[in-house]
Amino acid sequence: MPQTTLRSAAAAPGVTAPPARSRRVRRLSGRDRLVLGLMVGVPTLIQAVLVWIPTLLSVGLSFTRWNGLDLADIRPAGLSNYTYAVEEYPPFWPALAHNIIWLVFLALIATPIGLLLAVLLDQKIRGTRLYQSVFFTPVMLSMVMVGIIWQLVYARNEGLLNHLLGTAGTSGAVDWFGDSDVNLWAALVATTWRHAGYVMVLYLAGLKGIDPSLREAAALDGANGRQTFFRVVLPAMRPINIVIVVITIIEGLRAFDIVYLINKGTNGLELLSVLVIQNLVGAGQVIGVGSALAVILLVISLGPIVYYLVRTFRRAD
Repeated sequence: MPQTTLRSAAAAPGVTAPPARSRRVRRLSGRDRLVLGLMVGVPTLIQAVLVWIPTLLSVGLSFTRWNGLDLADIRPAGLSNYTYAVEEYPPFWPALAHNIIWLVFLALIATPIGLLLAVLLDQKIRGTRLYQSVFFTPVMLSMVMVGIIWQLVYARNEGLLNHLLGTAGTSGAVDWFGDSDVNLWAALVATTWRHAGYVMVLYLAGLKGIDPSLREAAALDGANGRQTFFRVVLPAMRPINIVIVVITIIEGLRAFDIVYLINKGTNGLELLSVLVIQNLVGAGQVIGVGSALAVILLVISLGPIVYYLVRTFRRAD
């Protein structure tokens, strides 16, 4: 009865039926286009100004000779800067070897430690929030602060480590940052302290997002804990694994802060990033050689990242 009444009222003269809701998609207004353009354009502009334009300029300057003072003094140099860096520049090959050691150490030691911490803290143990905060604290510190903290640990006469070994103030005290035989490994331990916490947080987030049914299905199939993790859980975190690989490669090849703080990247701590800064900044700056070293570092960094990404996505297809 109420429906009949409403229909009659709608059909009666002088009564206007409510307008039907339009299903057409509303076009973007001028204000919408402006906001969308700013949201896309501003980040792109910042990326171009801070990353891509300097990168292209570095590539161009690597084929020139320039003292960095007057643009009129730029002269073409061909491949001479690359030839000099590879064949005649004494610190180049030690720095490249140290960068490779740095990368391998982070990949085989620091990253697995972060993964282990994430797995342990994912077990819902008592005080897990406190442990997460403790292990993540180094990540919130700058590498300069990390270097200062570990200088207090490694100091020859007043350092914590030599005090624990009972050699502080004696002739047997180890100069952890001054001895070229051990300072690289001491710096790697300090870097691991920070890198492992970062990896732990990323993997912990990935573990929290794993569907519990995957583990239950693996348990029903008779898989033990180790088999479930390596054959089910870890492959399910493929996006996290990609991020970890990229971050590890970048951290291994762009390392600079801590070694520059220790001894300005000399006496066993030569790295490519330090050589770039030494040639680009200072009284004896050689812009062409520094730019060539920067391009070499860029190519070395992109090589393994692109290779891993191509293999990963090809396998997924």
